[in-house]
Amino acid sequence: MGDAASGSVLRAEGLGMVFRGPDGDIRLFQDIDLAIAQGETLAILGASGSGKSTLLGLLAGLDVPTEGRVHVGGSELTALDEDQRARVRGEQVGFVFQAFHLLGGLTALENVMMPLELADRKDPVTPARQALEQVGLAERMDHYPNQLSGGEQQRVAIARAFVGAPRVLLADEPTGNLDQATGARIQDLLFELNRAHGTTLVVVTHDPQLAARCHRTLHLDRGQLVAA
Repeated sequence: MGDAASGSVLRAEGLGMVFRGPDGDIRLFQDIDLAIAQGETLAILGASGSGKSTLLGLLAGLDVPTEGRVHVGGSELTALDEDQRARVRGEQVGFVFQAFHLLGGLTALENVMMPLELADRKDPVTPARQALEQVGLAERMDHYPNQLSGGEQQRVAIARAFVGAPRVLLADEPTGNLDQATGARIQDLLFELNRAHGTTLVVVTHDPQLAARCHRTLHLDRGQLVAA
């Protein structure tokens, strides 16, 4: 699907990342060019430590690269300050973490409401309820994370990521902390929501079965992003 930069919703140009270590610089990757079309599903594979999660964080604007540019929609994230990047994320990007990253003092409903409240949405409750219903948690809205199974927590995290109707959803090992059966259900849910909302889905994973369900698979290998 649409690799042409002109039709892409998410684009990286000449992306590079260098970390300053005690023994000198460590280059994680360099000269990465990537264009992802609206509605496309993309898997990024790679060995542990190859930089997959770092790359995903750069695409989300959670961090800034040492070199290169990242565009989401009409915004160049790498030209924005931290507050401006956060605003673009809130409007256009959802993120699902391997470790769920739910706030333990908030109920499932309150966790899903949070990004809407941060965006000053007038009625955060209604879309948050609808999002939890979509992921099959209508009966668990008032439960706290420690009262939910791992699969249920990940479904809350997915509802939170989708509630703002993002153009792009980035998922970092979304099934990594789950057993096989639960992981399969989470995979189904991600692709169902991708189809229902037309959301671009980018998944970092070690799971070849999850990668095989995507339109495209790329491999981060020795600092380069190549077709798998």
